[in-house]
Amino acid sequence: MSWWLESAAQVDQSQEEQAQAYQLTLTKPPGALGMLETVATRLAGCQGQLHPQLSKIFISIFAGDHGIANQGVSAFPQAVTTEMVKNFAAGGAAISVLARQLRADFEVVNLGTVFEVAAHEQIIDARIAPGTQDFSQQPAMTLEQLEKALSQGQAAAKRAHNLGAHLFIGGEMGIANTTSASALAAAYLQVPAVDLVGPGTGLAADKLPMKAQIIEQSIALRQAKTAQDILQCLGGFEIAGLVGAYIGCAQLGVPVLVDGFISSVAALMAVALNPSIAPWLFYSHQSHEPGHVKILDALEAKPLLNIGMRLGEGSGAAVVVSLMQSAVALHNEMATFAQAGVSEGDA
Repeated sequence: MSWWLESAAQVDQSQEEQAQAYQLTLTKPPGALGMLETVATRLAGCQGQLHPQLSKIFISIFAGDHGIANQGVSAFPQAVTTEMVKNFAAGGAAISVLARQLRADFEVVNLGTVFEVAAHEQIIDARIAPGTQDFSQQPAMTLEQLEKALSQGQAAAKRAHNLGAHLFIGGEMGIANTTSASALAAAYLQVPAVDLVGPGTGLAADKLPMKAQIIEQSIALRQAKTAQDILQCLGGFEIAGLVGAYIGCAQLGVPVLVDGFISSVAALMAVALNPSIAPWLFYSHQSHEPGHVKILDALEAKPLLNIGMRLGEGSGAAVVVSLMQSAVALHNEMATFAQAGVSEGDA
């Protein structure tokens, strides 16, 4: 059996229920902290302890280029993928700033840029090929390439686990990857591509019908049926890397905070491949990318924020970490009614 099909670690349901009961003893009306209470109690179940921790954050950015960029579906040239990989490592990107703010462990995994990247201590050179193939002409990758990308994601999950991470964030970078993500979601959910495509990096509105048409024609040409086949035919190396990382984290018992549209499509494909991982996935925010709400609905996901972000690279998730840390602090540090000498309300 392929490793990505093996069951995820078990969430400690008893500890989660105890945490829910503990929330009722804190000096506040029941449910008054909304989803913050759910975050804390779910983390208690994931960590198997009444008082969870959330100080060690691991961020892994997966990068790869896409052959479909040759069809003019992006406003930026493919050179930008390589340039942004360098920017991540140099500390100048949004996610780099946020990683420093969180004091997170941070890495960039180059799975396949068109242009080579000079060695850097924060860049892991795992290039599978100089980008995927143009999936409007042929499958995006071979089965062997897909397996390599998934395994690189698993390797990132293992690094996070070995460092004792309380939370894993996966980011992505790849010019034209909103096209790949939209194609994956349209094929898997069997919905029209026009309902999912958005501007991505800033594609002009009058070019969106062309983007949707290319996706529809590619889906019809490929005729992929299973989640694995869809990922191989229409995916990107960095999206497959995220899929492998999400599954690997769940198998190792590391909670995952999913970022925006592309990361959520990776989560959709990861859950399709291995439904047992679903309890380990938290969803950070609703992206401004128009198709994201459909992906979240398909995952039955409740994101914590909607502040109009659509940058990708794990940035929205990184912003939400402080919100989750507040949830944990409130759960762990608020006084109970008994401790504070406060009268409880009638049931």
